[in-house]
Amino acid sequence: MSKKDLGLLILILVVGAVVTAINPRFLSAINLANTSNLVALFGILSIGQAFVIITGGIELSVGSVIALLGTLFIDFIAVREVSWPLAFVLILVLGAVIGFVHGWLITRLKLQPFVVTLCGLLIYRGVARFYTADGTAGFAFGQNFPTLEFLTAGRSYGLPNSFIALIVIAIVMWVVLHRSVFGRYLYAIGKNEEAAKYSGIRTGRVIIAAYVICGVLTALSAIYFAMYTRSISPASHGQFYELYAIAAAVLGGFSLRGGEGSLVGAVLGTVLLQELQNLVNLLGIPSSLNFAVMGGVILIGVLVDQQWGAFRARRRMLEASRRGVAGAPAE
Repeated sequence: MSKKDLGLLILILVVGAVVTAINPRFLSAINLANTSNLVALFGILSIGQAFVIITGGIELSVGSVIALLGTLFIDFIAVREVSWPLAFVLILVLGAVIGFVHGWLITRLKLQPFVVTLCGLLIYRGVARFYTADGTAGFAFGQNFPTLEFLTAGRSYGLPNSFIALIVIAIVMWVVLHRSVFGRYLYAIGKNEEAAKYSGIRTGRVIIAAYVICGVLTALSAIYFAMYTRSISPASHGQFYELYAIAAAVLGGFSLRGGEGSLVGAVLGTVLLQELQNLVNLLGIPSSLNFAVMGGVILIGVLVDQQWGAFRARRRMLEASRRGVAGAPAE
């Protein structure tokens, strides 16, 4: 665990202690279970976003993708009577296709990630609204899928299964990002894409792979959100979820310039965001301020990241100058 991760963990504990002192319901079993479930849903999303940010890119369409794929998943199993395992796989494949298309447009046609994913934000939500005729996708009265509901919304040993899934995904993605050649390529591209290209890294393929990973994890999150809400209005479902994912990644130490970040930090950033949301609810603060909290968190995270980067650059220059003075021959 890095110093940034440790500092974030301490901040989470301090905020939790303050909220508990003000309202002891924070530590109630039902509140902790609900919070951990939301941490899982947004945590899976944030991990996917982190893989894109590490390359210096950004994915603004995840909220709309959640609305579209969640709508399709419910329609597949509730209306078209597709078996849920097949529908599950189809949704993950669609997520991978969306990620591949974004990565291809960015690397092959040299479009800016902001432009590509902003267009995706508009397109996917528009398609979802058209697909439902601006209606709502949901389950009919009495429709049940016991196994699916247990895996997505059930609990094991008191823990939400979604939270267990987050832990498994985080471990796998941590190995991929921090202990694999592919992960080193991602960091190299984020630091300097041109240098990475000249060193022999196929930067285009690596970036496409990052967007595919983000698309698959977003699709998985869409399924969990669909089973959590059990009813989707495409006009609003998943709205601004990209902000949660970006804020969690930035809080976790992922630089928007690329090349920096810790997966543990992204998960801890998600925990902190949901803790702040819980604080807003428990303290009776108007829910309309939720987005103000998100905006403030993102701004503070970017400012801290910028100042930390400047501080480290100054420290490196100072150390280099000291070594130069120490190594200079005496006259």
